Amino acid sequence: MPVQTNVERSRFGRILPALTLALLAPMLAEVLPGATRFSSLFVFPIEVCVWGLGAVMIREVVSRRRLGWPSLLMLALVLAIAEEFVIQQTSLAPVVIQLKNEVYARAFGINYVYALWALVYETVFVVFLSITLAELLFPARKAQPWMSRAGILVSVPLFSVGSLLAWYSWTQVARPLVFRVPVYSPTPLAMALALLAMGLLVAVALGPARRFATAPIKPPSPWLLGVAGAVWATLWYGLCVLAFGIDPHFPPAAAMGGGLFLVVLILAFLPRFTGHAAWNPIHAHGLLFGTMAGAMTVSFVGFLYDRGIDFWFKLAVDLVAIALLAWLGLRLRRQPVIPRPAS
Repeated sequence: MPVQTNVERSRFGRILPALTLALLAPMLAEVLPGATRFSSLFVFPIEVCVWGLGAVMIREVVSRRRLGWPSLLMLALVLAIAEEFVIQQTSLAPVVIQLKNEVYARAFGINYVYALWALVYETVFVVFLSITLAELLFPARKAQPWMSRAGILVSVPLFSVGSLLAWYSWTQVARPLVFRVPVYSPTPLAMALALLAMGLLVAVALGPARRFATAPIKPPSPWLLGVAGAVWATLWYGLCVLAFGIDPHFPPAAAMGGGLFLVVLILAFLPRFTGHAAWNPIHAHGLLFGTMAGAMTVSFVGFLYDRGIDFWFKLAVDLVAIALLAWLGLRLRRQPVIPRPAS
């Protein structure tokens, strides 16, 4: 085995946070909640290219331009819209999972309850939680960019190739061959509106969003944040199964109203908590731990009738994730908390 030089180790150390984030994004959003199962784990490299590199590039823009959470939110929404309306088009095409064999909450060519669930879920799990965990793992690099120009030049084509593969494997292979539904072709108007929305969000994220500020509020205890995160993740999973038609008679307006209420609740309080001087890594870890624990636990509902390799794989990776997150929490609690100025 060749001996690694100090120069090579230092190069690897410089890119390690970005590589970690690229792996964490699909792990937290897809693998641990069971959306990507052992039987479909071959798509994980594609997810790393799309979700992982997407999250890395978003963090890089925010870090280099010294942007705040509103800009991060808008750029995360750009990635989610790209996935839902351009790449895999799952918010436009009729859903492939219809639990009661009825179309639910679809109008004007959009699965609108599903779209709300997906856009928020992907924004939170792919971007916010993944970046939070990566920065907890590399606290000394939190305030720094993680990519060189060469890394950015490599990431852009990899993201593009991954997006193309994700589009082809889902729209042209999985839908007709696995789920036995027709190939769906979105209208040019739908695609144009999606691209327009993405462009507007980018423009606002890099401009007016810089000036947005909120008055800080002292955050509750990390335990309470964890419980709130677990409850939110459970309720949000409920919105997902509603979108798949588990109760076709449940009013779609009520589903949308409930989902939007949860979104407004988060936006009204969480940014103000994180902007307070009392917010520290233990608070971030408590929120992360609770949200992931809730998402991992409630998603076992999807395995009620599956005791095969997919179930045991999910159980194993979830238990390992819980153990590692608990270990990280213990490590953070042993470290001195350094007060920081309010942002």
